[in-house]
Amino acid sequence: MRTTLAIKEEILEEVKSLSGAKTKKEAVEKALEEYIKRRKSKKLIGLEGKIELSFGLEKFLERRKKDVPYR
Repeated sequence: MRTTLAIKEEILEEVKSLSGAKTKKEAVEKALEEYIKRRKSKKLIGLEGKIELSFGLEKFLERRKKDVPYR
């Protein structure tokens, strides 16, 4: 989707530098993706102590290794 935005050039250049993005489009996409990840993480952290899990940390890590074997 094509959109026109007025973004301060120095901010955009800093995002490109920090993210390793080669284009302005890529920099904006990476910044938005990072923003989404952070917001979702905050939501999860907010649930701490509000839900009860049927397994502990060790069981979680064991399951995680099965789902993502390279970690």
